[in-house]
Amino acid sequence: MELKHFVALTLIAAATGGAALLSVLSQRLRDLMFLLMVAGAAVTERLDVNFLSHEWYRGTSRGIEVSLVDILAFGVLAGSLLVPRQRESRWFWPAGLGFMVIFSIYCAGSVLGSEPKIFGVFELWKLARGLGFMLAAAMFARTGRELRLLVLGLVIAAGLEMLIGLRQRLLLGMQRVPGSIDHPNSLSMYLCLLGPVLMAAAAADFPRWLRRAATIGLGAAAVTVLLTLSRAGVPAFALGVAGAALWCVSWRLTFKKIFVLGAAAALSAGLIIASWGPLMARYGEATLAEEYTEPGDGRGIYLRWAATILEDHPWGVGLNNWSHAVSKTYGARQGAMYADYDTRREAAALRGGERTHYAAPAHNLGALVAGELGLAGLGLFSLLWLRWFQIGAGFLSRRSDDPMHAIGVGIFFGIVAVFLQSQTEWTWRHAPIFITFHILVGVLAALHWHRKNIRRAARSQPEEIFLDAAPPSPAEAVAP
Repeated sequence: MELKHFVALTLIAAATGGAALLSVLSQRLRDLMFLLMVAGAAVTERLDVNFLSHEWYRGTSRGIEVSLVDILAFGVLAGSLLVPRQRESRWFWPAGLGFMVIFSIYCAGSVLGSEPKIFGVFELWKLARGLGFMLAAAMFARTGRELRLLVLGLVIAAGLEMLIGLRQRLLLGMQRVPGSIDHPNSLSMYLCLLGPVLMAAAAADFPRWLRRAATIGLGAAAVTVLLTLSRAGVPAFALGVAGAALWCVSWRLTFKKIFVLGAAAALSAGLIIASWGPLMARYGEATLAEEYTEPGDGRGIYLRWAATILEDHPWGVGLNNWSHAVSKTYGARQGAMYADYDTRREAAALRGGERTHYAAPAHNLGALVAGELGLAGLGLFSLLWLRWFQIGAGFLSRRSDDPMHAIGVGIFFGIVAVFLQSQTEWTWRHAPIFITFHILVGVLAALHWHRKNIRRAARSQPEEIFLDAAPPSPAEAVAP
């Protein structure tokens, strides 16, 4: 490491301790940290230090990243555990945490049993970060008050991405805008997470100002996702938002609701018409058959590579080693010629301008996991996603505008939208999406815990009333 990394380590240690202390001393500062954590996840890569950086590696993690957002998460978690809010328990076991820990342990075993190990260590660190963000959100978001901060943070993030996207399209002339997340497909998946939650917040029983802010944020997310021209992201966003609307918006028609729906429909139609030409051109680039069955650079090649890897390595080539293995061995078997990482020149030469072509991560999250971790790893990963779906689906049993219920519905449909787009992308592992996803999963776990407590209290309440009630007097006993 260079001198600047040792300086950064010192500053990070001091900032982490300071954040924890401030969070313990002031609940308002803890609230501010959570708000900044949610809103800042989109720009986490612009606020980080990358230790042991391998920027030339074309994997899903290229170093041990520590961001300002990580420091905020540590502060929120420390404050929530050491000084919980009044009447809140200090700790509970968040739903889904067990599966996350088991999957992480399996990934650690994959790193130990594969070569090279350094790329897997990078991804293991990201998994540890995900656990930290999940716990911070779960321990913090116990009431509707914290949910208001969550929604406000997502509104700020959506508004920021729209402003950046409009600048990139109108002033810089970019056909497909990447926002602050550096790639249009990553930006669209990030917005797929936000859209359904903002839709649920706009329909929930929040203060009027927050419902209006959520509506504006949803509009900003819709505009921006169209600017990405993502073939999978646009329909996934629409399906996620539509699902949240069906479960959260009351079906009772009023004049105000008809007006709002009409205005939303007109705005949506205008946006679609404005983007129709470029979007249809994107869909016309290749049919599904061309993408998945014909030889070439379509997304089907990633499925074929995964199958070939599994034939040679039933346990996978190792966490985050996809690009290394495909560049070295498996790309040539399908006619794609890549440079070999093991024979590359020194990193200094690469930084000097040498153009070297390496394989990208598989544009299918399932194929990527199978190739790196084998079928056993894919099975554990599938169980983890099924657990998240199960937790979220519990909020679909009834319709309610209670924020503690509606936000759970919104997060569920955000997970669904991300899952759909992950059939054509690997970007669930991209740090801004990965962090935001785990924040929302943590909030979902907290809402699930709250719902279980409400049910437990409802079952015990009649018995408690009977035991605590004084016996009736003789006069009351004979009263008509």
